[in-house]
Amino acid sequence: MDRAGLSRRRFVGAFAGTAAGMSVPACDGGGPPPDAATPRAPATVTGPPEPSATPSGPRPLHLGTYTSVDGGGEGIGLATYDPATGRITGAGVVGGVADPSFLAVHPDGRTLYAVNEREDGAVTAVRLSDRTVLGSSATGGSSPCHLSVHPGGRFLLSADYGSGSVAVHRIETSGALGERTAMVTHSAPPPGPGQQGPHAHQFVTAPDGGHVLAVDLGTDTVYTYRLDEEAGTLTEVSRAAARAGAGPRHLTFHPGGRYAYLANEVDDTVAVCAYEPGSGRLTIGEPQPTGSGSGTNYPAQFAVTADGRYAFLANRGHNSVARYAVEEDGARLRLLGTVPVGGDFPRHLALSPDGGLLFTANQKSNDVSVFLVDADSGELRSAGEPFASPVAVCALPL
Repeated sequence: MDRAGLSRRRFVGAFAGTAAGMSVPACDGGGPPPDAATPRAPATVTGPPEPSATPSGPRPLHLGTYTSVDGGGEGIGLATYDPATGRITGAGVVGGVADPSFLAVHPDGRTLYAVNEREDGAVTAVRLSDRTVLGSSATGGSSPCHLSVHPGGRFLLSADYGSGSVAVHRIETSGALGERTAMVTHSAPPPGPGQQGPHAHQFVTAPDGGHVLAVDLGTDTVYTYRLDEEAGTLTEVSRAAARAGAGPRHLTFHPGGRYAYLANEVDDTVAVCAYEPGSGRLTIGEPQPTGSGSGTNYPAQFAVTADGRYAFLANRGHNSVARYAVEEDGARLRLLGTVPVGGDFPRHLALSPDGGLLFTANQKSNDVSVFLVDADSGELRSAGEPFASPVAVCALPL
């Protein structure tokens, strides 16, 4: 494993200072209230949510963390949120899951999946109805940092940052993980400036369903594979080269399926990408600003509203959410401004399924911020004080 790369992945100093001794008083065991039933949910935390009416009653919120650092969590954090006000209430923890730094839920809403971001990389399945850990399976690589469920519900996709590899696991009818059906290590092109090797940072399904895309920060490349939906095997069909040293991190598709938005961690830029569903070919556009100004900043990822009108970007360092108007049917991003997150180092952001709330998981300040989203203007308004959560690196609202 590239230990230097892993150190950069977790960011030196991210767990020092305020992380020590933090706790979540509300997360003191016990289950969510009876009316917080597990709903059907999107297949990944990075895609746009399906539009729906605002639900009534508390909804589930799952929180990713690191368990192997001082002040870290004890497993997958459990909470609920009020979809009208954004208020978060702690509801316990799923223990026995090591370093669950990224989460995704099965399309049927019954099973939660977590990476185990350790040198011997693995992915874990949890049955949500009774919080039973269904088991773990090795990814074959090191330090997995992202996973997603194929929309068909039969395969789990994961990205190993440390080894620069991606893997596919079969999902059983119970939701448990079956055999690993594919694994590919990115060996070309050579690493970009300042990188010692490949660093796969995301593995996600394109809207056409037949192609899966792997974003690699180390090689400045987005790889497109065709997924065999019977065998679970991968066939590379194209590569898209980002600027040398851009450090692409996460790709988020516009609902129209013809464009996607790329967050470049290393050079602090974003790019609009054109996507061809038939071939799976991605073309990366020119770099655009993140709204961070001249300070040090590491953009993390986009979230796009279900109607495709607005996009939001998490800025780590500037500690803000950048707001963009999406124009020309997805082909253009126009920066509207930034909003402070009220926390430190927003590692992840996600829209609630109804689109009314935006959550940011703030890694260094150990908390989760919530914003009310104005559907007409795309404006964000703070829903109140952040919710304390140890080393918060992922927030998954259902």
